[in-house]
Amino acid sequence: MNTILENSAYGGVAISLMAYMLGTVLKKKFRLAIFNPLLISILVTIAVLVAADVDYAVYERGAGYLSWLLTPATVCLAIPLYEQWELLKKNRAAVVCGILTGVITSLSTVLVLAWLLGLKHREYVTLLPKSITTAIGMGVSEELGGYVTITVAVIIITGVLGNMIGGVLCRLFQISEPAAKGLAFGASSHAIGTTRAMELGEVEGAMSSLAIAATGIATVVFASAFANLL
Repeated sequence: MNTILENSAYGGVAISLMAYMLGTVLKKKFRLAIFNPLLISILVTIAVLVAADVDYAVYERGAGYLSWLLTPATVCLAIPLYEQWELLKKNRAAVVCGILTGVITSLSTVLVLAWLLGLKHREYVTLLPKSITTAIGMGVSEELGGYVTITVAVIIITGVLGNMIGGVLCRLFQISEPAAKGLAFGASSHAIGTTRAMELGEVEGAMSSLAIAATGIATVVFASAFANLL
């Protein structure tokens, strides 16, 4: 299997897409949060690589094309935001306060947990960008001296968890305002959470899209200050 993927330009892409398609089928069939397509695709891909004894470097060479689509896909989230522009201007004060609160809460949580768990500085800064999109988080982690590969993994885990339990938390705390739900998804679980917000409605999707960009910018600004606290 390792040899086959070495000689295939798109072997990694094929494995990734088939794993994601399996996750989509399971999600439609069972309609349970645990069958999140991205989570299923990650687990299936890992299982295939381990079972077939495929080196990660070999898989990455064939799957790297997918990462090229990351930035364009993030930019495309501006479309629902544009469609809800009037709603954004009407609620601009609440939007700004909500996003800043989300960013400071995220960074403060990492600081407290890192202190309680006795993490070293490099491990601490690795976790700071956990709630922003991968394209921005990788740069923040690298600049602060963190482990970039671990940052990517943490960002994905954060997004998947937000996608899975975000709706449950909104119902638990009786959050019914569409704009509030959208901002919560985008500020806490970036693009992966935004896919769930879009399923809830246009307003949720638009506000979540806005939160992704604004949270990323705010995190870049505040992360440097928080990095010096531990």
